[in-house]
Amino acid sequence: MAEAQLHDFPSLFSLKGKVAVVTGGSRGLGLHAASAFLQAGASTVFISSRKAGACDAACEALNALPNLAPGARAVPVPADSASQQGVLQLVAGVRQHTDKVDILFANAGASWGEAFDKHLDQAFAKVMDLNVKAVFNTIREFTPLLEKAAQASGDGQPSKVIITASVAGLGIGTLGKQGTYGYSASKAAVIHLGRNLAVELGPRRITVNSICPGFFPSKMSNGLLSLSGGADKMAQGNPMRRLGHPEDIAGAVVYLASRAGSHVNGEAIAIDGGALWSRGELQRGGESKL
Repeated sequence: MAEAQLHDFPSLFSLKGKVAVVTGGSRGLGLHAASAFLQAGASTVFISSRKAGACDAACEALNALPNLAPGARAVPVPADSASQQGVLQLVAGVRQHTDKVDILFANAGASWGEAFDKHLDQAFAKVMDLNVKAVFNTIREFTPLLEKAAQASGDGQPSKVIITASVAGLGIGTLGKQGTYGYSASKAAVIHLGRNLAVELGPRRITVNSICPGFFPSKMSNGLLSLSGGADKMAQGNPMRRLGHPEDIAGAVVYLASRAGSHVNGEAIAIDGGALWSRGELQRGGESKL
């Protein structure tokens, strides 16, 4: 039967020959994603963050992976994407190597925790600037390279933008003495920004989707994990009885970046084991983080 036929299923999740840019790629979720892109067949993955040494170390680790395609490589391009000048520096650094980008993973972000009555204006503004405005600037400046990749695609596949949001943008984040008000607001904003850009850029053959991780042990989340009673306690409160693993991020981003996700556009995918739906009652005082 014709319905049983699938076009080239073995390559459905392949990123063979693709070029990717990962902001905030020197550690945490960005590094997990970069590793996944390379191991799924990408030819080049550009790693960007503020610190040049961190970018170099990440690329060294990625290039030592044992199962990369011949010639595949991670390339450091340090830049501070919090500013427009930094975004332009990043684009210029990438353009030194290529004139097209198939995958843009807008992952750079920041958080700030403080009680509501003491929450600093400058802290709120810094988080909003990096988590929302910088994402918009990064996508805008990379759009010509994303369009070029889509035009060059021999199979008509779109280029892909993936934004790192958070389940804090889908529900309620941390309140109380370590309230992350700016972070939660910024992630809700960037999810909706992604939906707008999905409709704007779809006709240019660029999809835009967001991933919304829950708790993954990382430098950014470890402090909040500790304040919430530790990783074990948080894991037991999850329907899956664990926190996120690197492979959970890897699977989601490869799906969205590959041909498998080519008709997914404007979506926000929660990667949290169902924790968002299991919170019957919000716990205050730094004990709840979505």
